Amino acid sequence: MKYADVTELEQFLAANPDTQVLELLMPDISGILRAKRIHRSEFLRLFKGDFLTPRSAPLLGAKGDWYDEIPLSELGGDPDQIILPVTGTLAAVPWYDSPVAQVMVAYTQDNGELDWVDPRQPLSNVLSRFTADGLAATVATELEFYLLANANDTRPVPLKGNIPGTILEQEGIQYCMADDLFDCDAFLNDVRIASEMQGVPLTTLHGEFSPGQWEINTLHQEDAIVAGTHALLLRRIVKGVARKHGYGATFMAKPFAELAGSGMHIHASVYDSAGENIFADPEPVEPPRLMPRLRHAVGGLGRLLDESMLCFAPHANSYRRFKAGALAPSGKSWGYDHREVALRIPRSTEHNRRIEHRVAGAEANPYLVLAAVLAGIHHGLTIQLDPGDPVARDADLSQDDTTLPSRVDSAIDLFRRSQVLPDYLGHEFSRIYTGIRQGESNSYHAQVPDLDYAWYLRAL
Repeated sequence: MKYADVTELEQFLAANPDTQVLELLMPDISGILRAKRIHRSEFLRLFKGDFLTPRSAPLLGAKGDWYDEIPLSELGGDPDQIILPVTGTLAAVPWYDSPVAQVMVAYTQDNGELDWVDPRQPLSNVLSRFTADGLAATVATELEFYLLANANDTRPVPLKGNIPGTILEQEGIQYCMADDLFDCDAFLNDVRIASEMQGVPLTTLHGEFSPGQWEINTLHQEDAIVAGTHALLLRRIVKGVARKHGYGATFMAKPFAELAGSGMHIHASVYDSAGENIFADPEPVEPPRLMPRLRHAVGGLGRLLDESMLCFAPHANSYRRFKAGALAPSGKSWGYDHREVALRIPRSTEHNRRIEHRVAGAEANPYLVLAAVLAGIHHGLTIQLDPGDPVARDADLSQDDTTLPSRVDSAIDLFRRSQVLPDYLGHEFSRIYTGIRQGESNSYHAQVPDLDYAWYLRAL
């Protein structure tokens, strides 16, 4: 992790002299960007390493709650923690009317090393395993999200295009509809501008299968922590720009029961010290041979998939995505160029041969998703796991049974009992993460939803 120094601040202020306020973006363990604003008079103190915040700040649940299930002994009295600005993340915020800039910060120890409460630390731990073996991972993210209409209702409504010449809304599947690009051109252009200003490299943006749903992809990165930061910043950009245009945006896994959920797909390749892709076939053929080390990596991902589900699907809502025929994986299947499997080998050149991990929801913590994916790959490579036969390219999985964990409490139990993941992610982190997710689940299931009244109040 590299931190910004005073020179980086001075150069930014010289180029943006009107900046009066700086938002400190503090990612928490759930992948939510907490933030506080500081006045210009405080900028220098941050960049000199003199800014503190409570150590417990990144350990809150999705509602900002502190749960009794979190073991307080891990915090050591909740001392103040040094936060340092991350280099390359100081940027203007174009969707505000006021002169505001932002910078991502990291929770560090006195020596500048990441503290275990920082959500990037598990990923840093996993990357150190690759480095020790003379390997390097290259990763990219694909994020799905919904734009939400500003409706006069207590429930969200997806933003749909109007049929020209009428007041009727467009219905049905309109994948990659050109008219959607026209309707949302101002929003898409502002997302592009903000992404360029904030150093988030985009590649493709298109309408997805469900009305109001979009997918946006970022450029692959040789530093997985940078890739995770791009995903977090992109979620902030999309939501900020949407609000500027008078509607909302959500990366919630399953905001609509009748429509497709939103996922976060991870593309991962591994290269050796000579820069060669270890998944590649030195004598490529068509269709490709799925080489032994690629198979080992897939085997590791499959072996750890159940116990990693709490990283990929952290909330009760997350599990509504997973069922056959819902454009999301239902089991541990893998195969070449097949979009219904959990672990897909896309068509590509051999140098770019990669695994597409299709399980995580768009709402998950991207640092933790990347950590779990790369841990699975490394584990499979280390013990040379075999994944079994791939799914045939023409196989129909739409009627398959769902074999992934179907409820968050099952995923919590599997994560808690894991014998492998804590060694990769860190034991302190794993205990705290389990407590947060268990506390949130307990709080969620303690509520009495309107559905209980609709189903039971009169009948029982």
